[in-house]
Amino acid sequence: MKRLDYFQNAIPENSTYTDRKLQFPDENHINLYGVRGAGKSALVADYLQDMDEETLLYIDCEDPNLTFSPLSTAEIQIYIEESGIELLVLDHYDACHLDAVPQAERIIVVSRTDLGLEGFSAVELFPLDYEEFLAFERGSSQSSSFNRFLKLGTLPLMSRTPHQGAAELKSFLQSRFDRQEIALLTVLATYQTHHLTVHQLYSAAKERFKVSKDWLYRTVKAFQKEGILYFIDDLYQKGGKKLILFDFALSKYLTIGQPFITQFDTMIALALIKHHRDFKTLGIHGYITEHGELIIPAPFESEESIWKKSHNKFSLYKKYGVNKVTIVTVANSYRYKIEKITFEALPFYEWSILNEEEY
Repeated sequence: MKRLDYFQNAIPENSTYTDRKLQFPDENHINLYGVRGAGKSALVADYLQDMDEETLLYIDCEDPNLTFSPLSTAEIQIYIEESGIELLVLDHYDACHLDAVPQAERIIVVSRTDLGLEGFSAVELFPLDYEEFLAFERGSSQSSSFNRFLKLGTLPLMSRTPHQGAAELKSFLQSRFDRQEIALLTVLATYQTHHLTVHQLYSAAKERFKVSKDWLYRTVKAFQKEGILYFIDDLYQKGGKKLILFDFALSKYLTIGQPFITQFDTMIALALIKHHRDFKTLGIHGYITEHGELIIPAPFESEESIWKKSHNKFSLYKKYGVNKVTIVTVANSYRYKIEKITFEALPFYEWSILNEEEY
């Protein structure tokens, strides 16, 4: 039992921590899940600070002490009962390889995906949205915060870096992904916001590195389940779905010369995903929500340019049931109406926060 004594005396602490929006529910059993790098362990560490250490057992399944002698369900269960453990936390559960989750009064299981555990409340933690990033910034001006968000992206570990963060992104990749996965991520980043099928993705990957079809299909499916990769359905364009990676700064790091519009487009898609908006893409024309709102990424276009395009595409908007058009910009704001459809332009930092409040 010495190993479990070690874990009970090694409750994690955060040297610095900024509150996240996500709050743990009151349920006894929780499966906290989310993409690697989202900040799950830090959130749990903060939550545990107010707990009674005598009745708490926190096990990090990635602890190197378990490399050659993993714990068993039976061993943990005996310790729980003999030591009066009331709260059991299994962090990095994907590395535990237990045949079942041990029983305790309260259990928190931390994993990359929703494990579908019976009796558990599944709670997903995304990387930072823009409002959370602002909380990490603490007092910076709106323009400088937005510029840093563009450079650093949504991973919490990046929010503390005072510079561009290439070294941190490199370290993150090498510590969280194997070489084959990094090669695939590089291909995915090359096709960020493109429409394609998994077969087309495989064809592009095998031209760049040695890869089997089975491995690629399996890994793409696992990436989708974890939230590393999203394929967005298209109402307008048939054949392929729009590819979105989970962090726009990481995608830019993995490619050379990625256009700004690609990064901006990805920011908007990820904001919609994190705010649980049900949406599809309308070809190259933007994102359309279940409520008929069309959201157009247009970082620098003038009101005059958008107004002309609006008239040219108006029949398309009516065909697909658009009742409102929101133009997301870097800094411009304006509003006009064509027949019954309202067109409103908002800066990203304003739209992102309003987008959450409305839904």
